[in-house]
Amino acid sequence: MDFSITAQQQLFSRRLLLVGGKGGVGKTTIASALALQAAASGKRVLLISTDPAHNLGDAFDQSIGGRVTSITSHLSALEIDPDAEAKAHVDRIVQQMKQFVHPDMYAEAERQLRLSANSPGAQEAALLERICREIERGLNEYDLLIFDTAPTGHTLRLLTLPEAMAAWTQGMLQHDKKSSELSGVLAHLSPKRGKDIDHPMDEPEQLASAGMSARSRGITETLLHRQRLFQRTRRILKNPEQTAMLYVLTPEKLPILETQRALKVLENEGLPLAGLFVNRVLPKSADGAFLATRRQQEAQRLHEISTLFDRYPLYQVPLQATDIQGIEQLGRVF
Repeated sequence: MDFSITAQQQLFSRRLLLVGGKGGVGKTTIASALALQAAASGKRVLLISTDPAHNLGDAFDQSIGGRVTSITSHLSALEIDPDAEAKAHVDRIVQQMKQFVHPDMYAEAERQLRLSANSPGAQEAALLERICREIERGLNEYDLLIFDTAPTGHTLRLLTLPEAMAAWTQGMLQHDKKSSELSGVLAHLSPKRGKDIDHPMDEPEQLASAGMSARSRGITETLLHRQRLFQRTRRILKNPEQTAMLYVLTPEKLPILETQRALKVLENEGLPLAGLFVNRVLPKSADGAFLATRRQQEAQRLHEISTLFDRYPLYQVPLQATDIQGIEQLGRVF
């Protein structure tokens, strides 16, 4: 199936697109080409990558980095550095920590916090919070946000953060000397049994924190602020009128298997998958004995893809004769 003008219009009617796929299948190229097409149609587009390799800059053949950079009159791009985000996250926590820790403990507490920046999940937690903030900010400033990221990784974890945060809060309160003061917060942070997880908080705007100490109130307000942020983002991600997820694969065995596993997870989580891009398909003009053998194998893989994923729109993207780099070449992808 060609990526027709009608298909483009339907896709670009959303506010948020997430492009994912196995490493090396060309998802950055597809995300960049989509962003250019949307911008050419008149949409104000922000393209965001969370890849530490800074592939967006390579794709557009220009420096982008950690600040929003103009690519065309309607397209801007941003590269979020996960390492830098984790460091900034810890820096913020260190400053908050000084409100709650005795001055004699500052040095040791800071040392432990700095070490935690490299612990499993710390970088991801910081990155997900940044993604949430960029979604909230971006939707107010742009018509369309496109993320070059892995939906089965960051996005699925983001969807479970409200529950995980409630569990973490429970553990923190159990060890807090002021737990009797803060225990009531759990009623607002924890999902209620039988209640819609999209609305787990019990009238958080009416949370009675006036009687708490400044220390406890600060903890409570921080937790509530973060959870509300995650909740708002989660609702956007699961709304098919606002969000579409796209998966990129190549007509090869391993990417097909990876895509099968990914789509099962996406379906189980109720995430709105809008289509798959089958990248680097041999053009009909390719000839020769070697390519004939390759084309025969590719035909089998394409048939397998059309059978396995027949419920979703499939768009074939032909293999280019050269590497795709720069606005002109990206503009010829579709």
